Amino acid sequence: MKQGKLVAACITIAGAVSLWVAPAFAYLGPGAGLTAIGALLALIVGMIVAFFGFIWYPVKRFLRKGKGRSVSASELREKPQSESVDESA
Repeated sequence: MKQGKLVAACITIAGAVSLWVAPAFAYLGPGAGLTAIGALLALIVGMIVAFFGFIWYPVKRFLRKGKGRSVSASELREKPQSESVDESA
């Protein structure tokens, strides 16, 4: 029961201290609010971009790699080149 009394005493002291606060009388202009909103939006967009960059695109590439067989460089060299147009004509 000592722990319960200690918690109650801490809550009582914290409540008393929070009531004994002097007003700040400070002006917070609209620039601070817009800055906070901009920072929050930048954080959200950054997290979305990080998700797509680090997780989605490699997974998408891996899934596409499994669907079709990729053409190797040696196979590209073996294919006959299309006939070039005669430049002298």
